Amino acid sequence: MTDLSGRVAIVTAGTKGIGLACAGILAEHGALVYVAARNEQEGENVVETITARGGRARFLRFDAEKKEDYEKLINQSAAREGRLDILVNNYGSTDAARDKNLLDGDCETFFRILRANVQSVYLSCRRAVPFMRAAGGGSIVNISSIGSLVPDMSRLAYTLSKAAVNTLTRNIALQYARDNIRCNAVLPGLIATDAAMRSLSEDFRASFLRHVPLGRMGTSWDVANAVLYFACDMSSYVTGTLHEVAGGYALGTPQYADEVSPACDGAPEETL
Repeated sequence: MTDLSGRVAIVTAGTKGIGLACAGILAEHGALVYVAARNEQEGENVVETITARGGRARFLRFDAEKKEDYEKLINQSAAREGRLDILVNNYGSTDAARDKNLLDGDCETFFRILRANVQSVYLSCRRAVPFMRAAGGGSIVNISSIGSLVPDMSRLAYTLSKAAVNTLTRNIALQYARDNIRCNAVLPGLIATDAAMRSLSEDFRASFLRHVPLGRMGTSWDVANAVLYFACDMSSYVTGTLHEVAGGYALGTPQYADEVSPACDGAPEETL
């Protein structure tokens, strides 16, 4: 049921963290994966690694901030292969230093993040759906965030943009279900990517994990496994779902953190 042989997949921002794990797991299960990213050397390294492990992958240079790159991305992959079956919209922009609350955040940054994160899903889906329709169906998986559901004291633009991705996901799911095109979103919580481990202090991670019932940070593979589920036939009757991969974050009452022992400090990041 997880066999993706003969299927063509695109993973945006597929050279690091969650995107890297998604590209690896889809290729491991038989898909031909197009790794889309800006850095050509990193992209070719990912392709080389996947190929060395018996998978199939190709690199496409893709800048999510350039509108014209979306048409190139979809056309070059789908036209070359004659089909497109899986699209994983993993790209996301953030700026913790400037994206704060309503009054303290930078206005220009707010609209830049909002535009970038909604555009990255809207434009890619707009280009991909006709190819999926022609192929008899397909699966779109959008990477959102648990922050899209839980109000925060900061990151207003980021959380708002991911909430918009959730709504876009469910609308696409409804509008193209009759074409056998499914659209779901995965909402990661605190994931131990290299970037997160570099940017988040130990004190912040410990404080955050007090609100995570499973008591650890997630790994990129936790997210990739959810993406695999939505990409393959195991989820053939599932669409419009917002699937949390957050260890139960915000599941309990606000007093939860006061009643449990301090959590362990995270989990190591797994590489491809």
